[in-house]
Amino acid sequence: MELTLTAVLMFILALIVSAVIIYLITKFFGETEDIKTAIIAALVGTIIYTIIYAIIGQGLIAAFIAGIVWLIALQKLYSIGWMKSLLIAVVIWIVTSVVGLVLPVI
Repeated sequence: MELTLTAVLMFILALIVSAVIIYLITKFFGETEDIKTAIIAALVGTIIYTIIYAIIGQGLIAAFIAGIVWLIALQKLYSIGWMKSLLIAVVIWIVTSVVGLVLPVI
């Protein structure tokens, strides 16, 4: 697989957008960590999903397992419990889905 400048720039842009969304949503839920934690959360999420999808393949089982692992990562990064990490993750998923629909149009 050839790594192009466009692919690298798209990855960086996606990471920044994801980090900003994570940062804003965690702030909304009262977390005090800074943008660096959100960047780490976005990067860790990307790594988790990439590894799980590479091992298991795409599909509901892989998404479920990767989602659970990312919830654990959120818990550790933000020192929160299962329910709060689940709530934050669901809101992040909803917002990123909306942004994903709108952003390419802008």
